Amino acid sequence: MAEAGKLAILAGGGALPGQIAAAAEAAGRPVTLVAFAGTTVEAAGFPVIAARIEKLGALFADLRAAGVTHVVMAGGMRRPALDPAGFDDTFLAVAPRLMAAMQGGDDGLLRVVIAVFEEAGFTVEAPHDLVPALTAAPGFLTATAPGHADRADADRAAEIVQGLGALDIGQGAVVAQGLCLGVETVQGTDAMLRFVAETARGARPNPDGARGVLLKMPKPGQDLRVDMPAIGPETVRGAAAAGLAGIVLAAGRVLVLERDETLAAAEAAGLFVWARDDI
Repeated sequence: MAEAGKLAILAGGGALPGQIAAAAEAAGRPVTLVAFAGTTVEAAGFPVIAARIEKLGALFADLRAAGVTHVVMAGGMRRPALDPAGFDDTFLAVAPRLMAAMQGGDDGLLRVVIAVFEEAGFTVEAPHDLVPALTAAPGFLTATAPGHADRADADRAAEIVQGLGALDIGQGAVVAQGLCLGVETVQGTDAMLRFVAETARGARPNPDGARGVLLKMPKPGQDLRVDMPAIGPETVRGAAAAGLAGIVLAAGRVLVLERDETLAAAEAAGLFVWARDDI
């Protein structure tokens, strides 16, 4: 981990904030967690700043008082329901940009959030720079490998994600036998996989043919400091329930959360996990 100033983790749900906090602590780097209202943070034993989005001025003041110079965004977050009566002066100053961005996709919104923190004097870091093992090097991560049809389905899925990603829509798609069975939207990967499991039984032209793949990759031009695509144990379970053959990732650009458990679940389900460096 590169030497840097005190780190604050703008924490969402899941295990990732705790993993980053533990890695920072192990590297001797001071760390503080920011817990936003309505978010359950799974990282015990670290200083916590309670925050509300509407009170950006108070958050910035608390971060500076704690000596924080760098921030990282980690964990699942939902778009908050904002209370206009609670807006402070700092939020009001950036509200036009934030409100406009909230009408679009996540990538556009998060670019504005990054800009707001940088303008306040904080350096925004990427989770995978802090914990490089979060991403996968190119190659097969499981003993099972994709067949020719699986590779073709992965190519088709990459075309779909690139096309939709240019519109700031989704980071994943499911393709079987060349047909798109599902695309990721704001509801997320798990919801897409449930949809595929519920609806794809008769969608594959050849019931005995290729079962299909889930592909995860960033949107074109995406800022990988925030909202990097991710898979975890639930992704594997969802892919298995949807009857897929495996999961394809953009090498070095997709987080593999709870890596040991995720890959063990894939092995147990007979799914391949393949990290590609050409997508």
